[in-house]
Amino acid sequence: MENKVIRERIHALRQNMKAAGVHYYLVVTADPHGSEYINDHYKEREFLSGFTGSNGDLLVGEEECLLWTDGRYFVQAEQELEGTGILLMRSRQQGVPELEEYLKSHLKEGMKLGLYGFCVNASLGKRLEKLMKEMQGEIVYQNDLAGSVFADRPSDSAAPIRILEERLTGETCSEKLLRVREKMEERKADHLLLSGLEDQMWLFNIRGDDITCNPVAYAFTLISKEKVIVYLKEKSIAALREKEENVRFAEVNGIEWHPYQNFIRELPEHLKQAEKTFGRKAKVMLDPGVVNYTVCRIVEEHAETVETKNPTELMKAVKNPVEIGHIEQVYLLDSVALTRYIRYIKEHRKDGLTESGAAKILEEYRRKIKGFMDLSFPTISAYGANAAMMHYEAVPGRDAVLRPEGIYLVDSGGQYEGGTTDVTRSIIMGSITQEMKKHYTLAAVGMLRLQNAVFLYGCTGRNLDILARGPLWQQRMDYKCGTGHGVGYMLSVHEGPQNISWRSGNAKEAVLEEGMLVSDEPGVYIAGSHGIRIENILLCEKRDCNEDGQFMGFKPLTLVPLDPEGIDLSYMEKSDIEALNQYHRMVYDRLSPHLSEDERAWLKEQTCPKYQSADF
Repeated sequence: MENKVIRERIHALRQNMKAAGVHYYLVVTADPHGSEYINDHYKEREFLSGFTGSNGDLLVGEEECLLWTDGRYFVQAEQELEGTGILLMRSRQQGVPELEEYLKSHLKEGMKLGLYGFCVNASLGKRLEKLMKEMQGEIVYQNDLAGSVFADRPSDSAAPIRILEERLTGETCSEKLLRVREKMEERKADHLLLSGLEDQMWLFNIRGDDITCNPVAYAFTLISKEKVIVYLKEKSIAALREKEENVRFAEVNGIEWHPYQNFIRELPEHLKQAEKTFGRKAKVMLDPGVVNYTVCRIVEEHAETVETKNPTELMKAVKNPVEIGHIEQVYLLDSVALTRYIRYIKEHRKDGLTESGAAKILEEYRRKIKGFMDLSFPTISAYGANAAMMHYEAVPGRDAVLRPEGIYLVDSGGQYEGGTTDVTRSIIMGSITQEMKKHYTLAAVGMLRLQNAVFLYGCTGRNLDILARGPLWQQRMDYKCGTGHGVGYMLSVHEGPQNISWRSGNAKEAVLEEGMLVSDEPGVYIAGSHGIRIENILLCEKRDCNEDGQFMGFKPLTLVPLDPEGIDLSYMEKSDIEALNQYHRMVYDRLSPHLSEDERAWLKEQTCPKYQSADF
């Protein structure tokens, strides 16, 4: 069936393109800060295409219209784009050109490519600029042509900001600024420009609420050797100035609060003044993968850029002992809540619960935990075939009813005072096919093998990915996403630079350091049938050090049982069975003191070593 609403929106954009003399227009999923999850105000791509996934690039031409997204969203995008006239481009699939390849083969000499530079990162913007020059064309980036089509556009938030106590952070803002300025000195930089929201929240020990489930505030920061200028929404500044301790905080750390909307106007003025002071152009340190194209162009016009990864990214990824102490306690209590929820689902699987109704019940379990603030992302509560869509979101009234058969997947997490959680379990609801049991077992084996990895310091996630993916590859199967991502501390649930993925050339590839968190989440996704994902969060730790080097390993923070109804012994080696039993012993020992007598009896049944390696 034709989707007239989306077709009319694309037509309106093409009218704007024609008026601006633009032949192609690119709409990315982004805000001015390179955020993965964005405020509704910036969801232009979603408005224009109807595709609701968190990753996707829409390219609108005079005739054609295409949307690129990754393997997490292929099934979802295919459904949501039906009838829109938009062609789905499955990224990284054989025979599918990527965005820049497509443009290179379709652009003609002298054409213009439009995009809104304030919401495109500088790395992409520069590559497209180079491509247009090669084609003797032009990139037009000043005007938000898609934004003028965005009817009833939500306003961007300006929620109150709070400054965290040192008991939660383990390091003061002054101490962090000292470390950052040392990195600036190493690169001979006069200024550091920060636009990534998580980087700024971590550096200043502040938290906001401008993006759903992400405790961040919209901000830009310019750091020099003498002072710090932070650009915030005026409502946020007003809230900060209401408390005397916040005023003292700014004075102690040399921070000036400036209105967010003044940043673009004041940035050139600061750089011109610096040039007068130094008698040369200022050197500005920035990350082109985060800073947007418009801001980068301004800096390049008035200063010399020092392009590098933000030093704050690695600093915040390595949790300090105070943070780790809070994180471990939060994961323990979060695991208790999810374990109780699994028992509830098992006992009420015949009661006609819906996916969205079940998600609300889980949220209530978490809300009872002291220090709960919010979910860390919208809960993925997916039954049956819906679970094959990795980032499925249940819509009340249109969601599935849970039945006493098949598999129910729940991927969820919470924001707490003391940590951010993320965990996935696939729950066996009753009878399942032998194929489903095979798939569940292979995912469980992969998760356990990665969790128990021992590796030399210097390894990145690319060295370890095969441990989780190997059991599936042996069966000629794969999941079209990474195996693991970093996790923030009272921040966004996805965090870099560390990750676990087999793909080479990953921009986020980084050495796994002691104190980093990483998820471990292999899965199986069969369109139209079922989806399975088993996810634990791991803490990277040092192990033995000898003449061969420093060995590393992981400590599981997630303490939630796997489902014994999904295990097929024939797909497990002796070491896998021992690993499962060892993990379940730990789960029972750690959780049982927090459970009632009935709950302990149920958990004992779930975690008892049903499969002995001697029986193999």
